[in-house]
Amino acid sequence: MSTQTGPALDTQPRGHAFTPGPKGLPLVGNLPQFGKNPLAFFELLREHGDMVRWRFGRNRCVFLADPDCIGELLTETEHTFDQPKLGIAFRTVLGNGMIVARGRDWRRKRSLVQPSVRPKQVTSYAATMAASAVELADRWSDGQRVDVKREMSALTQQIAVRTIFGVDTPADSEAMGRAMDVAQMEIGKEFAGIGALLPDWVPTPGRARIKKAAAVIDAEVGRVVARHRDGEEERPDLLSRLLTAVDESGTHLTDDEIRDETVTLYIGGHETTSTTLVWAWYLLARNPRVRDALAEELDRVLGDREPGFEDYAQLTYTQAVVKETLRLYPAVWLITGVAKEGATIGGLPIEEGTRVWSSQWATQRDARWFPEPEEFRPERWDAEHGDEIAEYAWFPFGGGPRVCIGTRFAMVEAVLLLAVLARRFTLDVDPGEITPVTGLTLQPDRDVTATVRAR
Repeated sequence: MSTQTGPALDTQPRGHAFTPGPKGLPLVGNLPQFGKNPLAFFELLREHGDMVRWRFGRNRCVFLADPDCIGELLTETEHTFDQPKLGIAFRTVLGNGMIVARGRDWRRKRSLVQPSVRPKQVTSYAATMAASAVELADRWSDGQRVDVKREMSALTQQIAVRTIFGVDTPADSEAMGRAMDVAQMEIGKEFAGIGALLPDWVPTPGRARIKKAAAVIDAEVGRVVARHRDGEEERPDLLSRLLTAVDESGTHLTDDEIRDETVTLYIGGHETTSTTLVWAWYLLARNPRVRDALAEELDRVLGDREPGFEDYAQLTYTQAVVKETLRLYPAVWLITGVAKEGATIGGLPIEEGTRVWSSQWATQRDARWFPEPEEFRPERWDAEHGDEIAEYAWFPFGGGPRVCIGTRFAMVEAVLLLAVLARRFTLDVDPGEITPVTGLTLQPDRDVTATVRAR
């Protein structure tokens, strides 16, 4: 498997310059265009250049499409770029968790959370991932009709509940799942709509719905945390590790911090993987050659047994299917930062307070970095014969100091779940194009229904 560390396809030196984007409106700037279709808007900005000026309301913005520039933004976050102040909908759900925190507070929280998802710990969770997928596979039968979104969501919810909370009560995952669905939708609506410009204190129906969803999340997390605190036995789950973690001064995370980091891990461990698997099934159904190549690897590596963590490294084509899915349909579809004093990109100064944007969707579908960018071609990730992929041309998990700490967890989970299910079945997804819509993650715009076919 190759990584995104090879030279760019365009090997000529690239000069950088700011270019103007599409003209906006008074007061709201380019917000109407952005809000109508953020993905199409980012593609439009990419056509204007690699460093494009635009306005989000009255806020000065720069959009980056060049991997070198994106790399500067990602690696300089926490130095010359700040994490932006995210909207009230986002903060209502995630609180002041690691994704939202800045500076010293962020560094402290990251140091406390990171040990829970180190490679050794992910190895211990792999058995739970595979076992959960086997349970689902045992319920499927040839000719059965399934809602792919619902099936993948229920599967990753179950894994999240088991690995994070160490419990297996259906009510836990169902209540959290329903609340997260509401939160995901409302965050997307507020982020791309006029709500993004409203002060936090302005009440809206969407904000009322997200407060109600957050109350359910708080109650569920609080109940499970209390159960853990009352227990005497040592538990191997993520929540138990958070409860016992201490920083350099010997201080534990507070109850509010436990809640915020637990929700952050739940979203990272459930929502992104679920979405990625739905898109993977959709792409596989439309690409029989890739589906056959995946089946060949699973038969060759696994035979008639279920996969374990020890098989992950050998499932190179399965990894490539996941990577290529994340290229075409990245669960996280944008990254932003706010310029501090002295910030530069491409050697050019950026005025303090400017909001700098990059989009995985736009860059990962750019023909300069990925030949035939609309094609689903996992072979481009082959170490010996694949494309040479520029660093930061593929960044579904971000990069730099704030790279997603759950990257290893997410990749292992997606590969093992796909391996368990695709070894036994194919999914004939119903005909018709599916359009991605932007929420907290990149979601299909309709139900994804399919017929299960036994291999």
